[in-house]
Amino acid sequence: MTIVSLRAIMDPAFDERYGVAAINIVDDLSLDAVLEAAVELDSPVIIQTSLKTVKAIGAVVLEKMFRARADEVAVPVAMHLDHCPDREWISICLAAGWSSVLFDGSHLDVAENTVQTAEVVAEARGYGADVEGEIETVLGVEDGIGSDVAAEVHPVEVSAQFISSTGVYCFAPAIGTAHGLYKGAPDLKPERVTELVELHPIPMVLHGGTGLSEAQFTDLIARGCAKVNISTALKIAFVDSHREYLEANPSKHDPPSMLGHVRSAVKQVALHHIGMFGSAGRAHAPTATTG
Repeated sequence: MTIVSLRAIMDPAFDERYGVAAINIVDDLSLDAVLEAAVELDSPVIIQTSLKTVKAIGAVVLEKMFRARADEVAVPVAMHLDHCPDREWISICLAAGWSSVLFDGSHLDVAENTVQTAEVVAEARGYGADVEGEIETVLGVEDGIGSDVAAEVHPVEVSAQFISSTGVYCFAPAIGTAHGLYKGAPDLKPERVTELVELHPIPMVLHGGTGLSEAQFTDLIARGCAKVNISTALKIAFVDSHREYLEANPSKHDPPSMLGHVRSAVKQVALHHIGMFGSAGRAHAPTATTG
């Protein structure tokens, strides 16, 4: 039970209404910490990479790093490319071995987004990979992608038509969440998840999860959000734990001890969210594998 397709993880999650944490890692240390948490809780997990991280490390190196680590664990793991508006990098990551990709065409009009997303679905199918789709920009900038200006929210019927026309495996609806830290209580519209699932019973994806309450997560997962993205919380733990160690040990030059402190902080973030989403103890035998 190691590297599997996205649908091998999300199909049972959607059917049984629990959420799987999709956590954006930034390096090998954060990757190890997230995988260790998933193993400790006997949970499937989705390792996400932003386009910025892919470019910083290199697609081939990052995929090999992921594969080397994931092949050693006994829970299902998928590798997902988060918000990527660049078709060239979509192709690079699919060829390198990503389990799934999110082609972020939210900057396009719906018609052009539909055409291009359908092309990505066809391309991904050739690799046995899955595609996540979206038509509305999630408020907030994450790793250089997104906008601080609220985007138009389309009627649910428009999203349903997009799903039908593109053949995406899963979909990220606009429900009022945002990337980054919330400046106030978010005005959520969870009923949009329910309405979409009634029209198209496919897994939904929750973006902008960092900062939501456990009750909000539980409600959205019960409505069909089988994939729950977590990025900001890991970044905060990663950066703050470096700072904490350095401030507490100003005269030490002991990288292994500092990295151990960081690893522990990142692992706690993963343990917290995996436990909250209900996937602990659900490391089912996969129905399909990749590579």
